Amino acid sequence: MAHTPAPTTDVVFVDGVRTPFGKARPDGLYAHTRADDLAVKLIRDLLRRHPTLDPALIEDVAIAATTQQGDQGLTLGRTAALLAGLPHTVPGYAIDRMCAGALTAVTTTASAIKAGFIDLAIAGGVEHMGRHPMGFDADPNPRFLSEKIVSPQALNMGHTAENLHDRFPHLTKERSDAYAVNSQHKYHHAWQNNHIHTSLTPIATRDPDRGWALADRDELPRPTTTMDAIANLPTPFRPAGHVTAANASPLTDGATMALLAGANTAAALELPATMRLVTYAFAGVEPDIMGYGPVPATHKALTKAGLTIDDIDVIEINEAFAVQVLAFLDHFHIEDNDTRVNPYGGAIAMGHPLAASGVRLMNQLSHYFTTHPTARYGMTTMCIGLGMGATVIWENLTTSTPQGAHA
Repeated sequence: MAHTPAPTTDVVFVDGVRTPFGKARPDGLYAHTRADDLAVKLIRDLLRRHPTLDPALIEDVAIAATTQQGDQGLTLGRTAALLAGLPHTVPGYAIDRMCAGALTAVTTTASAIKAGFIDLAIAGGVEHMGRHPMGFDADPNPRFLSEKIVSPQALNMGHTAENLHDRFPHLTKERSDAYAVNSQHKYHHAWQNNHIHTSLTPIATRDPDRGWALADRDELPRPTTTMDAIANLPTPFRPAGHVTAANASPLTDGATMALLAGANTAAALELPATMRLVTYAFAGVEPDIMGYGPVPATHKALTKAGLTIDDIDVIEINEAFAVQVLAFLDHFHIEDNDTRVNPYGGAIAMGHPLAASGVRLMNQLSHYFTTHPTARYGMTTMCIGLGMGATVIWENLTTSTPQGAHA
């Protein structure tokens, strides 16, 4: 007898965790730690945080990586699930949408839950950029350039950020620097007030020379950053350019993982749920201005949800480059320092481990919802290499405001 999927159900975000983020350098936090071990630790920690959940009930594990090779290759969702001790009956797979990998892992598994094909899933991402630099050993088809399918600059994310400055000259280097300094300060304030710790999973690390250590905080923030200190930094992507190490996200190692469920399943299993997935959208833009991708993706998502940008109480946008965030804010007439935007700081401060960052945004939004019960709608959005954007709209399940509209 053929299986008939259950009626569509709401998808809820049960919980999310991440590793502390480390510098992608030979002396970084995870220089001697395997990428897949980071993912394994997070799966185990999700189960530890929910001890009444039978692991056999998890029906899929989707884990993203941008550079799928070595210790972050080999069908990562399946291998990490096995290494984490999940039953052999739990399947898994790898996924790649560059920087939106973990975000896509969430939307893909959420779609299966929404359609009634599965009830519980783990989704996340990992990127060990110190071991697997972005684009390492890639072989782009020569037709991209010979047939002018993309600009030569489209294959370098830093160049695309400089192109955004060209496209929107009012987005000055000074504005980018000011945004970056604010991101550092917001992150530091959030750390001091325990807004970052809730989703951090400490990671045991081992260095051949220094022995064992515990990574329990992000390695990359620079809380003492000032405008004067970064004003004259080199612009590596263009002589006399705008993009510097200070107003761009640093190269980062790290992983993230989320537990998703159908609303009815979460209730039956007495799993907490902080937010409901309202809708999501992906969109494409010219590859050489890939940072503009969140703009059309957000328009699509808002239209699907029957909302406007004014309905969104908090926006978690990935800070690949400050100019990319500023282009988004300007388009939607949002001030650079609007308190709705990245209230706990962003990737410029804490790092951007490519495919992992999408769930980091969700973790922060979930925490914001639990501490701001009057906020109703939030958004996680990011740009994606080769000219794409992604936006997910969420509804707060801790709010006292009646829910269910705009389903």
